[in-house]
Amino acid sequence: MYVLIQAHEYQKHAHLLDQSFRLRKKVFADRLGWRVAVSGSYEKDIYDSHQPAYLIWCDELQTRLYGSVRLMPTTGPTLLYDVFRETFPQAFDLVAPSIWEGTRMCIDEEAIALDFPGIRPDRAFCLLLLALCEVALENGIDTLISNYEPHMRRIYERAGAEFDELGRADGFGKLPVCCGAFEVSSRVLQQMREKTKVSRPLYRRLSFTQLGAPSPELATV
Repeated sequence: MYVLIQAHEYQKHAHLLDQSFRLRKKVFADRLGWRVAVSGSYEKDIYDSHQPAYLIWCDELQTRLYGSVRLMPTTGPTLLYDVFRETFPQAFDLVAPSIWEGTRMCIDEEAIALDFPGIRPDRAFCLLLLALCEVALENGIDTLISNYEPHMRRIYERAGAEFDELGRADGFGKLPVCCGAFEVSSRVLQQMREKTKVSRPLYRRLSFTQLGAPSPELATV
């Protein structure tokens, strides 16, 4: 299931958020070597105190985390402007109510392999991207901005996402960090569903899709 956790629901989903911060430390600090704020087994920074929304992929009992993305409006503080400003040209104005920043997107490859043995990591990323597009479209977002390493481009293309790479810069980790502007629209959503071969919605407000066991279409690789 895909759950959008907003500030007033943090306590209700504290267990999932705890797993998300632990996963972020494993991915961004340990594996990618990014200079991120680490406290013990958690990666948590000042932006997590600005009441962002979190898209969480978890099991139907909401006990095991498979992946997560942090969402923040560009009208407030963002990593985009405060940390990764060098990754896009000065001429670009990326601040608007309908432009949101998606950060810290990551998946737990071990948990997915255990519960969804037919889903490879790249397929898992594609599913999370599709759910992200659904959530953004439902909430009036028309552009998502994200920073990513160059190899992620092929995952975005495989998912059917439509985006422009605005720039890139070195000095943040082992590899360059790119900045991409992703279109959110009904057309792109349909394109992503065709590319991923997922016809039914992954995310639904109030009535969440159950993913207790992989369906044939989700297991397609």
